[in-house]
Amino acid sequence: MSVRIAYRTTAPETYQAFLEVHKHLAKTFTDAKLRALIELRVSQINGCAYCLDMHTTEARQLGESQQRLDCIAAWREAPFFTDRERAALAWAESLTHIAETHAPDDVYNEVKKHFADKELVELTAVIGMINFWNRMSVSFRSEPKPRQ
Repeated sequence: MSVRIAYRTTAPETYQAFLEVHKHLAKTFTDAKLRALIELRVSQINGCAYCLDMHTTEARQLGESQQRLDCIAAWREAPFFTDRERAALAWAESLTHIAETHAPDDVYNEVKKHFADKELVELTAVIGMINFWNRMSVSFRSEPKPRQ
């Protein structure tokens, strides 16, 4: 596969605008480890290698365990995710597949137990933002750089 368009430099103003939203969410949604897990899981669903590479690296830098990273795709079966994380991951999956799920009430009601309204809006924005980045990277074939 080869890069189709280097979207960051082809439309730098658009890229910068979305990057500012991403930076804002990184400040307002303060649970950086959960944000990295959400970004990783959504990127798995969307098949975005560039974002998978980025968010696994980020999660490790934040102190996330390799075991949890290895099992994030099967978080329902793994015993080491909290109820709050499980609710957020279920919400993330539901919104990533929104055409099929329509954000069902049972998933919403569960995530609502663990997040205040403002946190839930920010979590939802984080999910929307990573879906946006995945769509840009997959569409234009962004590739992760080999690690040394």
